[in-house]
Amino acid sequence: MTATALVASARARPAVAGWYAVPQPVEHAVRRDGAMERRVEWLPFTVRVAHGPQDWQKAAAIRHAAYSRHLPPSVTEALRQPEPMDQAPGVAVLLAESKVDGSLLGTLRVQTNAHQPLALEQSFALPDWMAGARCAEVTRLAMAQMEHSRVVKTVMLKAAFYWCQQQGVRFVLVTARAPLDRQYARLMFRDVYPELGFVPLPHVFNLPHRVMYNDIATARDDGAEHPLYDFWFNTDHPDIVLD
Repeated sequence: MTATALVASARARPAVAGWYAVPQPVEHAVRRDGAMERRVEWLPFTVRVAHGPQDWQKAAAIRHAAYSRHLPPSVTEALRQPEPMDQAPGVAVLLAESKVDGSLLGTLRVQTNAHQPLALEQSFALPDWMAGARCAEVTRLAMAQMEHSRVVKTVMLKAAFYWCQQQGVRFVLVTARAPLDRQYARLMFRDVYPELGFVPLPHVFNLPHRVMYNDIATARDDGAEHPLYDFWFNTDHPDIVLD
């Protein structure tokens, strides 16, 4: 099921205790000739950029909870507190928050190389065709445990994509462990070095990750037949605020 379909199924349900809200209409933008150009889709949650210590602490709390489900305390203990990278220049921490109760549903961090090399570059050399370009790395993706986490994750990655586009980024990079790497592959991320496979990376707990990228400049054309194409490129989500 696509993210749009999942959102639609959530809308069909009444508001109860949980992250989804009262069903909201989808507004279609129609040209004078009757053909639909774009649509506006309201979500049961918002996505925004974190501002200030309180927001960074919220992000840290959900990171710690999420990573603790898969990694030992010796690895995750430091995640209880915000990290210096959260407030570094050229960095945005995104927060997804429920409209029902304001609870935090997910977070991720995006770092550009506008002010310093990507954290990834501490142990991974970018190829020559990428090294001179404006790049960004998505890290610290963390989700609350809930039924529709895939919807939130997909919307957050769309928000990160458009934030990167606003910043003039050409290549968006991710490091992904199995099985999350398959989700990125479905979003048209490709291996930077296909022959490498999974490599240990110190900035993500020294665990084996695939290093993958998406080319913003060609994403629209490359994704023309993708099932999420309209959701990604032809649907406006006013609940995503990237200021």
